[in-house]
Amino acid sequence: MTVRAPILIGSEIYRRSTYGPKHPLAIPRVSTALDLIRAIGWLDPARYLDSPRATPAQLARFHHPDYIAALAAAEADQSVPDEVRSRFNIGAQGNPVYREVFRRPATGAGGTMLAARTTAEKGGVFHVPGGGTHHGRPDRASGFCYLNDAALGLLTWLDHGLTNILYLDIDAHHGDGVQDAFHDDPRIFTLSIHEAGRWPFTGGLEDRAGGHARNIPVPQGLNDSEFAFLWRQAVMPVVRHLRPQAIMLQCGSDALEEDPLARLSLSNNAYWDAVRAVMGQAPRLIVLGGGGYNPWSVGRCWAGIWGVLNGHEPPEHLPPAAEAVLRALSFHRAAGRNPPEHWFTTLRDAPRPGPVRGEIRHLAAATLEGLPEPGQVMA
Repeated sequence: MTVRAPILIGSEIYRRSTYGPKHPLAIPRVSTALDLIRAIGWLDPARYLDSPRATPAQLARFHHPDYIAALAAAEADQSVPDEVRSRFNIGAQGNPVYREVFRRPATGAGGTMLAARTTAEKGGVFHVPGGGTHHGRPDRASGFCYLNDAALGLLTWLDHGLTNILYLDIDAHHGDGVQDAFHDDPRIFTLSIHEAGRWPFTGGLEDRAGGHARNIPVPQGLNDSEFAFLWRQAVMPVVRHLRPQAIMLQCGSDALEEDPLARLSLSNNAYWDAVRAVMGQAPRLIVLGGGGYNPWSVGRCWAGIWGVLNGHEPPEHLPPAAEAVLRALSFHRAAGRNPPEHWFTTLRDAPRPGPVRGEIRHLAAATLEGLPEPGQVMA
């Protein structure tokens, strides 16, 4: 069997694109990760693809045509009528109208769909840091997500005949949009690890979406040891039980300790170990981005994921070009006023081990109760 080298999908549309100066997504994330990967010397140009922009017809595989048209009109007009704001959440509830409000999410969707089409036909590994907008709904924006590229990618796999797919989500926020999209489809099994009691306030332990979903709502302060325990005792047993044809892993980096919108305490080592563990567990793997609201922690985490996918160890001290990428960032929240020196000079965080609480052990055990056979609908 030929082992295909991982492919990175990105776009320049993310550079200087912002949701607005006061929004959590005012920061550069995808462009920072891509710049770091190149500056470290980890990118063969032959293994980089520029993300295509999904067409309205492609987006209509999941999203309502009226919503797609409204999103395109919002970009053209840079404003929305009150009835559009109310119906579609465009320009409301943290989903602002901004310069690329249609093109940017359509580009993210196009990249994830390209990765799904290619892997469906040929197998392989793709990293799409611009993807992972897991809150998007068929007919409205939600949680900073205007389109749901993950759902579109999963549908692409289904359209190519796959029948046993695993979606893993380690964003600090529950992957509600993806779970709900496939609530009645036993071909997709979803598993989300997220902070309990945080928006969107869904994804309780008892929420199993007809049997083919598992949710692991973790307490504040989740440390590397606890995450590793969950991955070893809950996630990997699910993977081995299902033996999926394809895995999609959403790596929203807001579970890192430095993130301002969550209260979890992981280091980026936890993310890298998770990626390393699922590599080779299915003939198709797509690793997406997602949340993350500190530019240094997001860029370093996602760049390191690309390193893991390629078997690279991060340098102990970043080369000058990579250090320059990180020193050029600015961040106007409290964490950005006095950033520690290692945010500029290293990729790897110091590990954040700790005790494994009883609650974590209970969550792991409960996750494995009553697992269905692949494709089986539970009563």
